[in-house]
Amino acid sequence: MLISKQMNGTELTIALEGRLDTITSHQLEAELRKSIDGVDRLVFDMANLEYISSAGLRVLLKAHKVMNRQGNMMVRNAKS
Repeated sequence: MLISKQMNGTELTIALEGRLDTITSHQLEAELRKSIDGVDRLVFDMANLEYISSAGLRVLLKAHKVMNRQGNMMVRNAKS
C-alpha cells in the first residue's frame, strides 16, 4: 500500500493506494500516530484504494475516535 500525505494548515489529507488489510494496516496506524497531532481536519482519499479489510476499517475507526476529540474526519472517493 502507498500512503501519500498532504498538509494544508491544520488539515491533513491522506491518500491511500492499493490494499488496506491485515498486512498493511499497521503502516497506516503508524503513519497516523506520528502525523495526527495538531490536525483538526483529517481527510482520507480512497480513490485509488482497491480493497479494505476489517483490519483497515479498525484503523479508520480508531482515527475517527481521535478526531472526534480534536476536530473532524472525512472519507472521500470511497468505492462501493
